Amino acid sequence: MTTTAVQVPATRSLLLAGVAATAVASVATAAVAAAGHAAGISLDMSGAPIPVLGFAMLTAVFSLVGLGIAALLRRFARRPRATFVRVAVALTVLSLVPDAIADSAASTKALLMLTHLVAAAIVIPAVARRLSA
Repeated sequence: MTTTAVQVPATRSLLLAGVAATAVASVATAAVAAAGHAAGISLDMSGAPIPVLGFAMLTAVFSLVGLGIAALLRRFARRPRATFVRVAVALTVLSLVPDAIADSAASTKALLMLTHLVAAAIVIPAVARRLSA
């Protein structure tokens, strides 16, 4: 019983922090995309426009995937915080590859990459703080 009582608040704290960070990151990436577009950076990839709300939606989806990874690591990893940070940074770096090779202008690629980094800078620390060292 004691173990469950200790883990439930920790899990709840992790989930609440992760969902809050996901919401903030989603708004932030949409704002960065909108600001870039307002500054004249095209949001077209392969000739098709990326909707600003698409940035928020994909940020939310992949942030929640990261939160799921954190929850699994919290349960099964010996050092969940360090493992999560390593995995999340590696996945962030890998997420830049499609943007780098995309059929779009260099400024569009840079803006897309910036949104990935903004989301990671918000979500990774917020989730990692809730994981034990």
